[in-house]
Amino acid sequence: MSSSDEAADTVVLDPAAHGPLTPELVRAVNEFCDRVEDASGGTIGIVRLDGEAGAADVDGGSWPGGDGGIRLVNRWERALRRMERLSAVTVAVLTGRCAGPSLDLVLATDYRIASTDTTLRLPTDSGQFWPGMALHRLATQTGVSRTRKLLLHSPELTAEESAELGLFDEIITDTDGALTRKTREFAGTEGLEFAVRRRLLLDAPTTTFDDALGVHLAACDRALRYTRQHEQPGSNSLTAFAGGTR
Repeated sequence: MSSSDEAADTVVLDPAAHGPLTPELVRAVNEFCDRVEDASGGTIGIVRLDGEAGAADVDGGSWPGGDGGIRLVNRWERALRRMERLSAVTVAVLTGRCAGPSLDLVLATDYRIASTDTTLRLPTDSGQFWPGMALHRLATQTGVSRTRKLLLHSPELTAEESAELGLFDEIITDTDGALTRKTREFAGTEGLEFAVRRRLLLDAPTTTFDDALGVHLAACDRALRYTRQHEQPGSNSLTAFAGGTR
């Protein structure tokens, strides 16, 4: 991964992510993924989640709410998985009270910046923690023990509590300034190479050492070939290993 003094190109997802799950929200995430994939190398995907202080719960605290049914939930989970595997660094920026799908979107990004007033309402349905893939991501990203406590209480987390759990990387008043700083830091990152390493990381908790060894060796061989190739003038990036990163 390299850095640059120049700001990276960005693609922004700014959804209305506080109501019930809708086909429009799923479409917005997929269109965001399309735009990131069609962009030039080194593009940063930005997910803005601007909550309103004191905003009402989704359907009285119930997620996904609405009348979508399990087919819509399946489409939503697939869109999130697609975003999670983009060949680009993704950054979430949160302000205010974020509820509904906000947690799902946060957990599918690579870097998370939150304002000091941010709160994160965990998803519930009929008073119980929503059993979607956010539960799986929480367990793999924060650990089973910590997630078990959230499962019992389904609380609304402050920015500080979210950071302690590892859900936020920065808590700062000037979120726009922090975003500018991070896009400059991430500028020049080779998205495809980053995605290979991210995939290895995401697969690690559910893969044994012996099963992972071959894939990691393939990635190491790819990295060595990538370095040799890019030492030569006019070289092109290698294609994704092991069937791609998506």
